[in-house]
Amino acid sequence: MNRTRGTIAIGLGAWLLAGCGAFQGQPQPMVRPAAFTALGVTASYLNTDIINGTRARAAKMRAAGIRPLSPAAAPSYMARAAQELRQQTAGIGIDVVQLPDGVLVRVPAQMTFDAGSASIKPQIDATLTEVARTLKSYNQTYIDVLAHTDTSGTPAGNLSLSQKRAAAAAAFLGSRGVARARIASRGLGEASPLYPAEADETQKAANRRLELRLVPYRG
Repeated sequence: MNRTRGTIAIGLGAWLLAGCGAFQGQPQPMVRPAAFTALGVTASYLNTDIINGTRARAAKMRAAGIRPLSPAAAPSYMARAAQELRQQTAGIGIDVVQLPDGVLVRVPAQMTFDAGSASIKPQIDATLTEVARTLKSYNQTYIDVLAHTDTSGTPAGNLSLSQKRAAAAAAFLGSRGVARARIASRGLGEASPLYPAEADETQKAANRRLELRLVPYRG
């Protein structure tokens, strides 16, 4: 399994370095700010209640037969999940970071979707499938799927696109065996940027992102 994951990471990493520009004979690295990992971790949308509220989501978890974590077990459980996700995604531009109460997997949107599209790129399928496998293993967690855009276009159009992308990513996880009772999705459009001013294309690229927020299920 580790060898398979390593092969996937190496292959996708090479594709990312080549970028879409490789088809014109000009390899282009993925645009990504140096401080990408730390940005936005304390944002309010990541540190409030889960989508649709804990009470409603916990009822779905109980109905699905998923056992809650004890308060004592939750920290080490989440740390193990984060470590496995980091190993799967190392070196390919996906960040896995700790939150005050959970784990965040942050994927630049250009890796996942074409411009204006809510269809997941086939090039990222293998990596997202491996991520889904880990999420399936650590099933004592809620999963919030969050999608964001930059400020190009209209706020209404950006919100609609982000909602479609979040729903597409949630459906992808469900199709790979992650219990649907654990998943909720939300598009935030341009409302929660990492860079509010968007001074250049690097900052715009950082704002376009897909996030998977894992929160321990404590019953």
